[in-house]
Amino acid sequence: MPNYDLTPEQDMLRKTIRDFAEKEIKPVRQQLDEKEEFSTDLTHQMGELGLFGMTVSPDYGGQGMDTLSYVICVEELARVDACQAATVAAENSLGIGPIYNYGNEEQKRKYLPDLCSGKSLWGFGLTEADAGSDAGNSKTRAELKNGKWVINGSKIFITNSATKITAGVTVQAITGEKGDGKKAISCIIVEQGTPGFTAKEMHKKMTWRSSNTGELYFDNVTVPESNLLGKRGGGFQQMLATLDSGRLGIGAMGLGGAQGAFEAALEYSKQRKAFGQPISKFQVNAFKLADCAMEIEAARNLLYKACWLKDQERPFGKEAAMAKLYCSEVFHRVANHSVQLHGGYGLMEEYPAAKFYRDQKLLEIGEGTSEIQRIVISRYLGL
Repeated sequence: MPNYDLTPEQDMLRKTIRDFAEKEIKPVRQQLDEKEEFSTDLTHQMGELGLFGMTVSPDYGGQGMDTLSYVICVEELARVDACQAATVAAENSLGIGPIYNYGNEEQKRKYLPDLCSGKSLWGFGLTEADAGSDAGNSKTRAELKNGKWVINGSKIFITNSATKITAGVTVQAITGEKGDGKKAISCIIVEQGTPGFTAKEMHKKMTWRSSNTGELYFDNVTVPESNLLGKRGGGFQQMLATLDSGRLGIGAMGLGGAQGAFEAALEYSKQRKAFGQPISKFQVNAFKLADCAMEIEAARNLLYKACWLKDQERPFGKEAAMAKLYCSEVFHRVANHSVQLHGGYGLMEEYPAAKFYRDQKLLEIGEGTSEIQRIVISRYLGL
């Protein structure tokens, strides 16, 4: 029989992150959300807890943990606040991941220790105004001139890219053509402060208001040829593999957010009375909560299995896409029920239901839309 128990270390990790989220994040989440303020202080605290570089080898300052432990941490953060969970998930998968997986020894030694400690952050410049789901339609270009890359173009919706502690970004750019005439896409490291490179913080977002989102501009940005990450022309494959792992983090955000929205609804339904009894006693509401609990349990099993496959070094791409898709859409349904069960109060920002409802939507869009996930899954089915 399979053993579904977490290890004692994973149980302790969950408790530690839950305690931190309840004590340090929960009291300030609403204020940060209203002010659209990224918290450097919370980021440093999360770094001290070891939440960055979680699956990176200790040789480079990482924690050397398994994928499931990392996902549990993101899940527990998202149970309280999607924004802080987004900082951690994006940094581990999109910021640190490409450097760790494709960087040379010099690049790893130079950048990873500070990134894994939470001293600094890193962005992954992929999305453009006309290149979201169609990532291959990127227009940003990098030309090799006299031993240096000259980069021109722009990126948008890049997490962790425009904070006071952002050390740089990995930018995906066209670097020529392949033998078959298709674009050769490469990933190049650009440090903050490089002349011609501008990172502008985006505001007035519906969702993830205290997570940092940036617009990036490259105006003849010149960096050494050695800033190439991995092989020239290998950027598209690097991106696809990075997104496979990143989907597990997004799945964890969906799972944790669904758990938080469910718990808020359950607590409120037991307190709110109508017609002389708690509204949880009405079958129509009890069934909503029962469905939420069932779907969350199913989502957790699907996500944890995908993590297990990755930790066993077995193919996990299909399961990662399924977990990302299912967890994000379960969160959608649970957040919707949570607002409904809160009634009019569910529309008020002073109650957590409204924030869960807003924060959910990005999970059906970021790191591959729900439609793209269905394409990915269908291709694994040979369709």
